[in-house]
Amino acid sequence: MTGAFGSRLSEVFTASGRLCVGIDPHSGLLDAWGLPDSAEGVRDFGMRVVEAVAGRAGIVKPQVAFFERHGAAGYAALEEVLSAARAAGLLVIADVKRGDLGTSVDAYGEAWLTPGSSLEADAMTVVAYQGLGSLTGVLNRAQANGKGVFVLAATSNPEAFATQTATREDGLSVAAGVVADVAAWNAASGRAALGSAGVVVGATIGLADVGLRESDLTGMPVLAPGFGHQGARIEQLSELFGSAAQNVVVSASRSILSAGPSGLEAAIDDAVAQVTAACPE
Repeated sequence: MTGAFGSRLSEVFTASGRLCVGIDPHSGLLDAWGLPDSAEGVRDFGMRVVEAVAGRAGIVKPQVAFFERHGAAGYAALEEVLSAARAAGLLVIADVKRGDLGTSVDAYGEAWLTPGSSLEADAMTVVAYQGLGSLTGVLNRAQANGKGVFVLAATSNPEAFATQTATREDGLSVAAGVVADVAAWNAASGRAALGSAGVVVGATIGLADVGLRESDLTGMPVLAPGFGHQGARIEQLSELFGSAAQNVVVSASRSILSAGPSGLEAAIDDAVAQVTAACPE
């Protein structure tokens, strides 16, 4: 895939829909799939998901933590899964949630967003606790390489609510401030219809509850975890995001993966159909 990430994502939406299948090989799922809780197990799990998604949906999101817990061997397994997914034509979002400043955060961007890197993905999730400016190097690298970033703005876990709804000096909530800062960066970077910098907004929260309006999300990709197992229903997509639903990457993991190897393809097909019905072109 070549070109700006926002444009590439739009093309995937048109060709394959908005469903993003998580690759989350946690110990309970590995056991249910009859796989060992080892680097070999997470590799086999990831490869089976990639094989099932290819030709059915267009986006996968490996949760790096489940590979990382197996150390160097786990990362070697992840490298194989990332390579296989991209070779299959899937758009890969590395769910790494990296954040820091200076050369440290730049190194994270180099690892995940550099063409030819063993960990190359099409986009990565990042954290802007130190301010969006701390991610300038990562954002610039993404833009230069046709990659994307998704900045955490409003997450579904209840522990985050007090922090993400706190009021900034400009009167915006922290969540709304992150979204506004990302929108400003997209505008300054001369984005196409859909920017290459996006935000993470959990599907199980109400936008208004964290100080957001659907219009705030115009023109940027929105990665929305929380569909399925966490409680949000795919048929609620337009209700939850309104006019911004067209920009939403509908992320589902356990609700699909729990179908097991034999039911995985059918579960993906069903989820794709639900997304299409919830947000038709």
